Amino acid sequence: MVLTVTQLNTYIKTLLDTDNVLKSVFITGEITNCTRHYKSGHVYFSLTDGKSLIKAVMFSDAAARLKFKPEDGLKVIVSGKISLYDAAGQYQLYVKSMQPDGLGSEALAFEQLKEKLNKEGLFNKQRPLPLFPEKIAVVTSRNGAALQDILNILRRRWPCAEVLLFPASVQGEFASKELTEKVKSADKKADVIIIGRGGGAKEDLSAFNNEELARAIYACETVVISAVGHETDFTICDFVSDLRAPTPSAAAELVSPDIYEIMDSVINSFDYMENAVMNRIERLKLYLDTLTSEGRFNTPEKIFAEKIKELNILSEKMNLLINKKLSDRQHELSNICGKLDELSPLKTLSRGYAFMEKEGEVINKAEKLKVGDKVTAVFSDGKLIMEVKEKNINEN
Repeated sequence: MVLTVTQLNTYIKTLLDTDNVLKSVFITGEITNCTRHYKSGHVYFSLTDGKSLIKAVMFSDAAARLKFKPEDGLKVIVSGKISLYDAAGQYQLYVKSMQPDGLGSEALAFEQLKEKLNKEGLFNKQRPLPLFPEKIAVVTSRNGAALQDILNILRRRWPCAEVLLFPASVQGEFASKELTEKVKSADKKADVIIIGRGGGAKEDLSAFNNEELARAIYACETVVISAVGHETDFTICDFVSDLRAPTPSAAAELVSPDIYEIMDSVINSFDYMENAVMNRIERLKLYLDTLTSEGRFNTPEKIFAEKIKELNILSEKMNLLINKKLSDRQHELSNICGKLDELSPLKTLSRGYAFMEKEGEVINKAEKLKVGDKVTAVFSDGKLIMEVKEKNINEN
């Protein structure tokens, strides 16, 4: 019998697919040559035990359920089936599930994300907490004990602050998404943000190990304090926040000054300043008395009398200057009046001269008149109305 290549590969594939052992196998090995197809999302890799190697593929639907990232050098346990890839004539492992060999998937995912974000520098943002916050935002479950612990401590220590609650689920399928949205909503609406929850199992805290949530916290312009679980619990949120508190109650204490301690401090400071001022006044009084008794200090009465004397001298000088200034101005005014009087038209008229007017216009030339015009002759003591009978103009 002569077979085509396709017929041979199909026959071998049928044998592999119908083998009861190869339908479901569990294999342990180290991942090598791992790549993820950027379009399909399929993961292609090989498994090796150091002596042998087998090709493997994990399709996108199965790869999407992984909680960690497959990468070279990682030892894993996979389950799947053995079949043949017809086009290449090569048998390979089709992986349905994968888990780390030794370290749990949750722990491995945590370490991988922690290493990734640390390399990007997201763990380096540590800003100081506000000393006297006016608004405190809390991102946590509305019904959790953590919220009540936070509120009780804030009411006792710093009741003047306004508490803004941004409720979100703290565990479950959609918890990470809700926490991320609430952190973004709380940003810039308060002086400090507390994000957290009470204690629980490691898997209960997984919502706080989400990459999107970590980046949202890092991007916050508002200072963020993380308070997730108990003192021994660590999450990605703890590393990207400005400050980590061991518990939600501790977070409330860290963000809130004790109002009674502040009041005591203010009272003590006031008493200290009052005593310091009174002591200073007493020392100055003693110093003043010493200066006065030794004659090195002028009394207010003596200083006042000297100032009055100086004022009188200045007043006399000022009066002399004013009188001289007025006399000079009067002399100047008399000279100006004399000059104006010499130039006055009335003085000219008093010497026997007159001037002619026609309809209010001064006539200074005969050519402006014609026979029959009525003109007014203005003298120093009155006016005469005359009529032009004859006109004789001097041609020269």
